[in-house]
Amino acid sequence: MITGNGKSLEGSFPDDYSSQPPTFGYLDGLVSDPAVTDIAVTGQGDVWIDRGAGMEEVLLRPGFTGPRAVRDFAVQLCAQLGRRLDDARPMADASSREGIRVHAVLAPLVPEGAAISIRLPNRHPPGLEELAAAGLCPASWLFILRALVVNRASILVTGGTGAGKTTLLRALLRMCPQEQRLVVVEEVRELGRIDGHRNMVSLAVRESNIEGAGGVGLVDLVKATLRMRPDRIILGECRGEEIADLLRAFNSGHRGGMATLHADNVERVPARLATLGLLAGLQPRALAALAQGAFDAVVHLERSGGHRHIAQIGRLTTAADGRLLGEAVCTWPGRGTATYGTAWSKFARRWGIVTSAPAGVP
Repeated sequence: MITGNGKSLEGSFPDDYSSQPPTFGYLDGLVSDPAVTDIAVTGQGDVWIDRGAGMEEVLLRPGFTGPRAVRDFAVQLCAQLGRRLDDARPMADASSREGIRVHAVLAPLVPEGAAISIRLPNRHPPGLEELAAAGLCPASWLFILRALVVNRASILVTGGTGAGKTTLLRALLRMCPQEQRLVVVEEVRELGRIDGHRNMVSLAVRESNIEGAGGVGLVDLVKATLRMRPDRIILGECRGEEIADLLRAFNSGHRGGMATLHADNVERVPARLATLGLLAGLQPRALAALAQGAFDAVVHLERSGGHRHIAQIGRLTTAADGRLLGEAVCTWPGRGTATYGTAWSKFARRWGIVTSAPAGVP
């Protein structure tokens, strides 16, 4: 395998995977392009990229010669990042210290070769003001987001794949007072360092070795945060049974925590949480009581074409029969004027929010 500068990848991997940035071979030029956010390699060696407006195919010269070359590249790339990828473990998630995320799947889980997906971080992560100026939200919503962070509301950031959840989460964390201790838990490191926060701990999952020993999962890491004197606990993404320990932590005096979750809208968040809760043995009614106390605000993102925006800010409540409900207190279609629901005034008073909301808002 030859890299973009003519050097072979063979035999070039460091013993300490965290000490050097990974080498991406034929993809080096794309990885270093600040406009590229995602790279996908098919089993045949076709390469697709996203510059923010959707996937487009690119022709590399030189490029992958076929399925075997793609497979070898996937195995070697994951090895650089400290992840095993082989016939016994044909699927891997990995990340670099720079926040580059790699997901690889080998045949026979895919028809041939390997399927490789690479998510590239923003080289210069934007702050909340920059995001708002780029169309993330109305200017008046900056006051809402700042108030939630400053007043230590526990925030759940939701949205689909590629909606910008991690980008927004990082921007919110930058608003936390620098003297606060942040303890971050992720399956693979993606958030990276938060500007100005030296008192920060970043925990990431460790896979078990070939004998099946030594693995440390999200459940273990979330439990560990409670012994690390956190001011804020941050979970990169709620994915499974770790949700139970996170909810208990947020209900035990650890205010101001944050997490992300895949969901279609604020109203669908309860169903997603219930599904994860069942994995941890939590019945829906028990989860509802925990979730309402754990999350003070839900910030939902949507992506349309290349435009990402905050579509809803909401809250979780419980119905008379104990069911968990998601309610949007304000919505924005991505342009024009935001609308405010009947619960807005109570929500705003609770979090000391003063905005330029239109006259007549409840």
